[in-house]
Amino acid sequence: MRNDEQLMPTPWDKNVFGIDTYELKSVFTDVLERIKKMKGHFTVKVDPLSCKKKLQEAGFYYCDTLIEPYCDSKGFKDFYHESARLSYDINIEDLMKISDGAFSHGRFHRDFNLDKKLADSRYNNWLREFYDLKKIIALMYEDDLAGFWCVNEGKVPLHALSVKYRGKGLAKYFWSAGCRELFSKGFKEISSSISASNLAVLNLYASLGFKFRNPLDIYHKFNP
Repeated sequence: MRNDEQLMPTPWDKNVFGIDTYELKSVFTDVLERIKKMKGHFTVKVDPLSCKKKLQEAGFYYCDTLIEPYCDSKGFKDFYHESARLSYDINIEDLMKISDGAFSHGRFHRDFNLDKKLADSRYNNWLREFYDLKKIIALMYEDDLAGFWCVNEGKVPLHALSVKYRGKGLAKYFWSAGCRELFSKGFKEISSSISASNLAVLNLYASLGFKFRNPLDIYHKFNP
């Protein structure tokens, strides 16, 4: 792997945080040495069982562990509620009201070197990209917007539930409706990505028959 392929700029994060941002594709010594002289914010995703000594010596700090929930139609446990339905007729302003502040488990919110309001903006920008691509499913409770799924084929990389509907045992009905929709479109598998610290969502996926794979530890480094 060439040196320029080992350190990839992430302009979408730079636009939000106002600093140079990068993702490391390897933890080779030459790459770690190179970034010592660079200003900016750096991310690397590594196997949880790998040795982190080189990363810690280079100034990287732990931020999160991501895991991938996945399920096929045979393993899916469906929960039906007559008031939980889906819609594609939504506006971005209503979605933003749910998104803003909803991702406190995210690695950017947990990074003590980054402004949490800017971290909110990062996820809001991501949501807007999905909206522009018409890849959002609204989760409705009767005629009230309860949450959303951002979808890319059979993957659900971003989702949120309104504060109004959290902690009431309703999430499994909204997620079930979303799963039924994607399976009806012919997708053989549905997957997502969540923080291992988000136990409420982890338990939600488990209750729907999802299994988990591909854990990744996320480490950050900030050079002011």
